[in-house]
Amino acid sequence: MIYIKRTTACGFLELQLIEQTLKWPAPPTSVTAVNQSTSPYTSSYIFQNPRTSYSVGDIISVVITARDGLNNSKVYGGDFFQAKLFNTELKASVYGEVVDHLNGTYTANFKLLWAGQANVAIRLIHSSEAVEVLLRHRERDPDKVFFTGVFRGLNQQEIVVCNAQRSERLLKASHCCCEYRHPITGESWICRRPNHLPCSAWVDHGMGGYQAQLSKLESTLLQSTYTNKNLPGEDIAVNVSHRDLDLGMNVMCAPGLDTPLPAGFYLHDNWMSLMCRTQSFHTANQIAACLKDKQVLMMGDSTLRQWYEYLLKTVPTLKQLNLFTSAKSGPFEAVDTANNIRLVWRAHGLPIRTSLTPRADLHYIVSEVDALAGGQHSVVVFTIWAHFTTFPLATYLQRLAGIRRSVLALLQRAPQTLVLIKSANTGYKDIYGSDWLSWQLDCALRVMFRELPVVIIDVWQMTSCHYLPDNIHPSYKVIKNEVDLFLSFVCPR
Repeated sequence: MIYIKRTTACGFLELQLIEQTLKWPAPPTSVTAVNQSTSPYTSSYIFQNPRTSYSVGDIISVVITARDGLNNSKVYGGDFFQAKLFNTELKASVYGEVVDHLNGTYTANFKLLWAGQANVAIRLIHSSEAVEVLLRHRERDPDKVFFTGVFRGLNQQEIVVCNAQRSERLLKASHCCCEYRHPITGESWICRRPNHLPCSAWVDHGMGGYQAQLSKLESTLLQSTYTNKNLPGEDIAVNVSHRDLDLGMNVMCAPGLDTPLPAGFYLHDNWMSLMCRTQSFHTANQIAACLKDKQVLMMGDSTLRQWYEYLLKTVPTLKQLNLFTSAKSGPFEAVDTANNIRLVWRAHGLPIRTSLTPRADLHYIVSEVDALAGGQHSVVVFTIWAHFTTFPLATYLQRLAGIRRSVLALLQRAPQTLVLIKSANTGYKDIYGSDWLSWQLDCALRVMFRELPVVIIDVWQMTSCHYLPDNIHPSYKVIKNEVDLFLSFVCPR
């Protein structure tokens, strides 16, 4: 177990320890054909130690055996599986923990949480060989996504390539480079030097394009034929009898609570948290009463923008101001004068894949948090992961370390401030944003913030086990459950 000290800094040693914690088992040798990789068609699972009867609260396990495309049993681990229990009629489901035994077998453990039938589903998201491709390109090819910078003078404009790191492709221009260092974090943003305009003329940021260079085998390993596929296995369905249990739902929702495993479950399409006593906010008046006299600052990506949009749509007394900003990157602001509510969403700063946006509108999270007085009427929510999946892990850890310092300073000067962190969610399945890449960043974030009195809203489990297909932008019903969980911490009972 790694202990991250409660200091104002996250030192080099701590960052190294986090990197070591996230180290993933690699295949012992490189494959030369896709049929040597773990196959979702030949791998399977069986029920472990089945019993004649089960009750709510019991644990069941299944054993997964990984095999390659030639039906040979694998002798090493590293495959990325996701597992769930579900009942279609009840719209019930729960996330299952998968344990890698590093020998080609895995155990998926499930807690039985509703009365009635429960069925097992196991998905191979990526083979260990595909994970190795993702890892290699994450660390060695940071500009597989590139960005553009618009430089503007009185009567001229130049557009150049920009990115978060120096690389051969970025530096190949004859003029290099304009480097911009963030005044708080020291992080760099680098653009090719324009031919005629000075570095100070940079005004707009935008998405450039995708340029990953994969071999034919690497591309095949990541094809949908072998990605995100349900495994064949025993037709495992258990009938669960009712039993009254204290499942932890009587604890008041407050910062600093550990995230249990599972963190909750769906029943009738409603998320039942096992972390604390959550509420369902069915009406606009309930939401407005919860947010009354609150200033809510949301910072992140489009998955958190969905929360802002949900609240705006659901609460008619929240009126959005026209700030004449980017439709994708904001910032956006809405107010409810009758209830004294101020709601702000803004992008988390660079890097961000977005349409052309004034760089002046792209504030880093640390800048916003450091400028915040905080207090009992302040609610800070942030998420940061989806736009970092193409960069080396160290780049993300550096950003998190800066945010952690700023959040800790905020809580020291204004301890009544409520700080919440939305976790990553499932969705992407490719070289630019695979679930495995997101999962790695999400684990790093949880380790970085676990010693601080903040709230982590675990939406990974909520999206991983839902009956709808994975989507980087979850459905309205999932977003409602996410926002209900968020509001349960804003106005706990």
